[in-house]
Amino acid sequence: VQLVESGGGLAQPGGSLRLSCAASGSAVGANVLVWYRQAPGKEREWLGSSSLDGESTYADSVKDRFTISRDAAKNTMYLQMNRLNPADTSVYSCKIAGTSSWGQGTQVPVSS
Repeated sequence: VQLVESGGGLAQPGGSLRLSCAASGSAVGANVLVWYRQAPGKEREWLGSSSLDGESTYADSVKDRFTISRDAAKNTMYLQMNRLNPADTSVYSCKIAGTSSWGQGTQVPVSS
């Protein structure tokens, strides 16, 4: 499985970004999808998971602000991030549950 995250970049507080994660070697439409982030000097943080029945669960830190979605035709998963704040500054990574592969991550600094 190979994963390539994109869409990161400098965001303003209160702003939005949509991250993408293109997968190969495993079907996005047939697996549970997970997003994580890791801020400098901190442990990796689970952000949310999207199951096959369309239900998603999120960490309290991002609930009601972040949304995971998928496009099976493009074999790509997304993380829509709204109302960003400086505490969201991190490297964001995607994962397909049950696999051991990680992408390189995409950096999201949130600053004015």
